[in-house]
Amino acid sequence: MKSKAPISNDSKLITIASGKGGVGKTWLSTTLAQALSRREKKIALFDGDLGMANIDIQIGLMPDEDIGSVISGDRKLEEVVTRYTEPGGKGGFDVLAGKSGSGALGSLAREKLRDLRNSIIQFTGAYDHVILDMAAGIDPSVTTLSHHRGRILVVMTADPTSLTDAYAFIKVTQMRNPQANISVIVNNVATKKDGERVFEAIKKACEGFLKISPKLAAIIKTDNKVQDAIRTQTPLFSRHPQSEAAETVLKLADDIISGRL
Repeated sequence: MKSKAPISNDSKLITIASGKGGVGKTWLSTTLAQALSRREKKIALFDGDLGMANIDIQIGLMPDEDIGSVISGDRKLEEVVTRYTEPGGKGGFDVLAGKSGSGALGSLAREKLRDLRNSIIQFTGAYDHVILDMAAGIDPSVTTLSHHRGRILVVMTADPTSLTDAYAFIKVTQMRNPQANISVIVNNVATKKDGERVFEAIKKACEGFLKISPKLAAIIKTDNKVQDAIRTQTPLFSRHPQSEAAETVLKLADDIISGRL
């Protein structure tokens, strides 16, 4: 019997992206990291919003180092990891904090960005998955770091501008990486039917103009437990593990683990 081929490092990457800000991308990144870790997966969460980093703030973490030291050449990625451990020891994940407030990081030269991406791919070998929480939009830092063989989850809401911007992101990503594995997450909608309508709109646009058909990864309904977790700087599973949003993200994690997504 032939043994399975080893999984390539970059296929273990999960990019969380969006065409516009304010759609819940960073919250989803931290919650998915927590969900996967609760399934006993070794996870690292990389704050790829270069210049406007906030993952550490959302989960109440105080990192000693950040990726600014990596970009400057003073540190390697594995040297700037900060461990997030859940209260009660139910799980945890590694965090590579961004450099908040440094606009220079958001405008790195493409060569530097490619070097960073290659370092991330090499770093991923020690993990089951590395989640990249990217900046909103389609600037070079986003498109370069998202150029890999892993999953790309595009987060959008029912806001019409979110649809337009999500389509623009998918278009640019597909042009740069025709083999991109793109799925859509519809967040913060009142009902499942609302989410399905939003997804059908983006799917129709992609099929009509780009000749691709993105998959639906999840529909996350509005849940006041999410805002409470963000307000208290506590990951959702630590504060409201039985909430509907937590259950939805846990199913998303299971779909990733099983290969259904």
